[in-house]
Amino acid sequence: MGETLRKLGKSRELILFFVVALMFVAMIFASPYFFSSDNLLAVLLSLSMEAILVVGMVNLMISGGFDMSIGAVVALSGGVMAMLIKSGLPIVVAILAGLLTGMVIGLFNGFSVAKLGIVPFVTTLATQSMSRGLLLVLTSGKNISNLPKEFTWIGQMKIGDIQLPVIYMAVIVIIGNWLLRRNRFFRQNYYIGGNYKAAKLSGINAEKMTLFNYALMGLLAAVVGLILTARLGSASTTAGIGLELKVITAVIIGGTSMSGGEGTVLGGFLGCILMALISNALTLLNVSVYWTTFVTGFTLLSAVLIDRAGKIRQQKNK
Repeated sequence: MGETLRKLGKSRELILFFVVALMFVAMIFASPYFFSSDNLLAVLLSLSMEAILVVGMVNLMISGGFDMSIGAVVALSGGVMAMLIKSGLPIVVAILAGLLTGMVIGLFNGFSVAKLGIVPFVTTLATQSMSRGLLLVLTSGKNISNLPKEFTWIGQMKIGDIQLPVIYMAVIVIIGNWLLRRNRFFRQNYYIGGNYKAAKLSGINAEKMTLFNYALMGLLAAVVGLILTARLGSASTTAGIGLELKVITAVIIGGTSMSGGEGTVLGGFLGCILMALISNALTLLNVSVYWTTFVTGFTLLSAVLIDRAGKIRQQKNK
């Protein structure tokens, strides 16, 4: 019994679940509006985009990777779709072009990291700037609005009271969590992140996995670009700014190690929920919106320190 309790106490997912539950209960008493269906649905909708990106970021960071370009890829992919739709191309063609844009950027990131040996942070920071710059060039710095209903239903349609982005999120998170836990191909990321050289010596094609992980991240960013553009009915040149910080924070809070080899999609999703609850709490308690960015940064720093402390404790126990 004691051993079981100790194992449960070491589970980041379980601890995070109790933190989320505790905050949930606290907010029920703190604000009469928190437990309303409208507010809870709004919270789910607000975290849906980030949660989709969490699936890709968890795979990347477990394998020792990193991506700072996802916010810009979201904006560029959505912009490409909107431009092509406005030019008269079929909506399906425009969507495929936008998704391909995200995947190509992801492959470029993966190639730069795996084949050229460029540090992931530098690579993705460069593609972040290039993607955002290309979007501004293509759109002349202007938003693209008044998109047709044949496209916007993708992000605006509801099933009952639940908007489609929430359903997309649920499906992608469930599939992503299952694949990382059960699928042999995806589980190679743990070995690569744990010990890159040992993984290669054991027969794992680490370079191929790196290319795949970045391509998946780019594709998921493009999917979010599609959903966001359809939901808003327009493509904005400022879409996705700061999104990478929120996603990375959620992933680290969820137990994914910055040094690789550890993490789960479920943990990242719980981290996403916690971040959304904090943001919602600040709004309901009439805290200035300007504090949100500060709280996000503070939460990220706290999560990194917790991760670092855990690593030091593990090394001492060895």
